[in-house]
Amino acid sequence: MVDVTDVEEAARRLDGVSVRTPLLQNFELDQMAGGKVLIKPECLQVTGSFKIRGAYNRLRQLTAEQASNGVVAWSSGNHAQGVAAAGSMLGIRTTIVMPSDAPKAKLENTKRLGGEVITYDRYTGDRESIARQIAAERNAALVPSYDHEHIIAGQGTVGLELAEDANSLGMPPDQVLIPCGGGGLSSGCALAIKSRLPDTRVYAVEPADFDDTARSFQCGERVRIDDSARSICDSLQTSTPGALTFDINRHLLSGVLTVTDAEVRSAIRFAFRNLKLVVEPGGAVALAAVLSGKLDTKGKTTAIVLSGGNIDLELFAEIQAEPK
Repeated sequence: MVDVTDVEEAARRLDGVSVRTPLLQNFELDQMAGGKVLIKPECLQVTGSFKIRGAYNRLRQLTAEQASNGVVAWSSGNHAQGVAAAGSMLGIRTTIVMPSDAPKAKLENTKRLGGEVITYDRYTGDRESIARQIAAERNAALVPSYDHEHIIAGQGTVGLELAEDANSLGMPPDQVLIPCGGGGLSSGCALAIKSRLPDTRVYAVEPADFDDTARSFQCGERVRIDDSARSICDSLQTSTPGALTFDINRHLLSGVLTVTDAEVRSAIRFAFRNLKLVVEPGGAVALAAVLSGKLDTKGKTTAIVLSGGNIDLELFAEIQAEPK
């Protein structure tokens, strides 16, 4: 089981590797929320998302023999870039199985960072099976995108920084909203935040059509959503929560919120026009939840994580051209 000491150790490994992203405030967002909103912009992180944290923490703990055989991962794009970057930093060969329709920026950046990319069809293929077969052939170590102790602990450093910096500002949040796909970020952050701010409520936020964690919360066990589900949030298209992540989330989260693709597009426009930040669809879900009133924010301090900013130029331009 992962605990806060694992997150603290991960923070020490990441010192000088990941960026300690700041907590920002915006007057207009505060006005709309009717309270204070603290923004943790992981879109400004190394490789453009929080994923470098978990990837580096995992690779840094490989034995010399494991490192010499390389690693294999599967990812829709952000984890891929994090693994490739961590591998380049540590001199470890990286291979990542990615969907063929992943954003071009994510595919190209993964290759640029030194990763070998193997594509598959997201709707008919099984990325984990493909990755495990490659790893077996090469005797390589696996780097799961969320359901692994080292990954969860690394992602939890986002929450650790958030809690520590909010306390330093004298603004401990009443509630924190965190994007959720497989649950690595939300579970790791929940561990860290609840250790520092036990009275703070932590919520995961998912796309409305990829609400596997929300449904699992309702059922009390992990459930799988229909394979026909689609969403603009490519980084959060997980069909079922991780076993480790769900076990942590169901004990520590106060709930799971969902947002529509239209609400996400509106949040991306708001982030660029008002916050001057480029945020990808999956990275914008927590902001979308605040802007669309999915949670009471009046008179409260709410913290949100903008988990990534890797969006294709064409999609970004299309969203910005839409009416406000």
